[in-house]
Amino acid sequence: MSAKPEHYDVIRKPVVTEKATMASEHGAVVFEVSIDSNKPQIKEAVEALFGVKVKAVNTTITKGKAKRFRGRLGKRADVKKAYVTLEEGNTIDVTTGL
Repeated sequence: MSAKPEHYDVIRKPVVTEKATMASEHGAVVFEVSIDSNKPQIKEAVEALFGVKVKAVNTTITKGKAKRFRGRLGKRADVKKAYVTLEEGNTIDVTTGL
């Protein structure tokens, strides 16, 4: 399966946090994905871009916080994250980049 340009639109960037690192110890990788993508699209994109077999995809949407900048009220964008569980023996090293 070859990578198509729309696969790069689905997967924005890997998430490197303490929680994501703990998930990677159990064979899961966390990506920030586009807000309108669905689980089959995410699975196809990860398999095409990284050449791995995906077991499951769990998603979560984090609502943007209201924050102040120089006294003005602003809102951060909503973020969708995908927890991608890989089949046994498959790994993705997110520290090297895409």
